[in-house]
Amino acid sequence: MRTPRLAGLGLAAATATFAVVGCASQNTPATSASSAPPVSAVPSTSADPAAVGALSDAATALGNTSFKMTMTSGAGFQLTANLDAPHGTGNAEMTAKGANTALTVRTLLAGQDLYAQIPGVTQGTTWTHLDMARLPDGANFGLKPGQIDPANTAELLRATTDVTKSGENSYAGTLDLTKAAGVAGISKVTVDGYGADAQKVPFEATLDQQDRLEQLTLRLPAVDNREAQPLVIKYSDYGQTVSAERPPAGQVTEAPDNVYQALGGK
Repeated sequence: MRTPRLAGLGLAAATATFAVVGCASQNTPATSASSAPPVSAVPSTSADPAAVGALSDAATALGNTSFKMTMTSGAGFQLTANLDAPHGTGNAEMTAKGANTALTVRTLLAGQDLYAQIPGVTQGTTWTHLDMARLPDGANFGLKPGQIDPANTAELLRATTDVTKSGENSYAGTLDLTKAAGVAGISKVTVDGYGADAQKVPFEATLDQQDRLEQLTLRLPAVDNREAQPLVIKYSDYGQTVSAERPPAGQVTEAPDNVYQALGGK
């Protein structure tokens, strides 16, 4: 993942940035808030079926609980989200840093309603409401109605090819990102830029003592002769109480047309 350069961003460029570093699948329909999609990866001859099953079960279980998720790529990108999957609620804060500035977007998910605090659009503690029907597939502000996990790890694990157990509660293998473009904020354009390396991206995963996802690390390919920062996704605080109440009507405005236009919507 390459962190966008943020110096001198206007509204259009800023909102486009959210789409680039947002963490939702561009090509996969949203799943219900109450359950994660089953991970039905077919292991290759070099894969350990028990390892595939352990990771699949852990990813699927995200749909049955609340949890905290953090996703980072070097010092330039961080997303922290608190999700209550059974109730379809959550809150998130996403920060992208460039050479001269940093941009932070906060989102609040309540069922099918998504609210955001966007620099240059909202003021103070007010929120703007986003009409997802006006946004193209893949547009995302950190959270998305119907998607329980901003990193969409269940979809990532469908693209595994040779998972094996590497230690106590730890696993390793490779991912074919051509089968999961758009997941975890890695756009199809970026995947195409990896060339053949996109089909063999190393990853490591660890589970906690209750066989729940704890960390997933993707070793992304180098781009333009520059080594890419690992993409690190951590899960914690299972069963936590998540605060995500709809803002009072007096603190909400509808997103202006230029937000949708900047994201290629209508």
